[in-house]
Amino acid sequence: MPHITIRSKDKQLGDYQLQKGVSLTIGRREKNNIIIDDMAVSGHHAKIDSVGDGFVVIDLQSKNGSFVNEQLINSHWLKHGDTINVGEHLIIFEYSESEELPNDERKNLEGTMILDTNQYRSKIRKSNPTRSINNVAGFWDMHHSRKQDKEKKPELPMGPTNIKKELHGTLQYLAGGKGEINLTQKFTTIGKHPASDIVIKGLFMGQTSVTISKRPDGFHLCYVGGITKPKVNKQTIRKSTILSDADVIAIGSVKMKFLNGTPSIPADCPSQ
Repeated sequence: MPHITIRSKDKQLGDYQLQKGVSLTIGRREKNNIIIDDMAVSGHHAKIDSVGDGFVVIDLQSKNGSFVNEQLINSHWLKHGDTINVGEHLIIFEYSESEELPNDERKNLEGTMILDTNQYRSKIRKSNPTRSINNVAGFWDMHHSRKQDKEKKPELPMGPTNIKKELHGTLQYLAGGKGEINLTQKFTTIGKHPASDIVIKGLFMGQTSVTISKRPDGFHLCYVGGITKPKVNKQTIRKSTILSDADVIAIGSVKMKFLNGTPSIPADCPSQ
């Protein structure tokens, strides 16, 4: 399993071993797994989730943001050697020398989503402008796009064009809760861990039981861990499945209906 090293001003403050199926929360409050005493760090700043055979860092809507390799992120699949900036602290993600690195193909599908805010334009400028960004929704080379915009004026289409519509997904509680949850994030976690996007309690519920990832072809539900397994339309889910409109999802005592999904062929879910 990989480990993370916490540094501040060239001093090593701690080293933590990550575990499969376990989430790790980072923040200033005492309830976090990693407590960082830094006023620039939010109470619940970020978390590192174990998903399949990989790990993803997710910003918990912190005030000052989370950075991976000097790029402001919302969520990011971690690779060996990635550096996470939280406040004035540096977190280094590494595998041991003897450990076999996981396949990077999934990380190419779901990488970093860049957030452009006025407060962090200076840090974003440090990143390589020619690097493809927002891999969560598909490759998009911002530098190349801007260059084309300057050199070439937009032309009117000669005929009908295919315009990709933005995906909108909603989970509507049928049992175990009230109201609706809009799936606006690229990556939604469900489990009994307090930092999960949707918290479901239960003795046999995994810390991160299920993830729902928003991809160009639709919303993909993946089982991650725990004895309690999710069901879609009463069918137990062990691999990735793409959600269709009106699908009924049951996880422990909670039942929800998925609305406005776009059916397609599901991608492989990370192996357990």
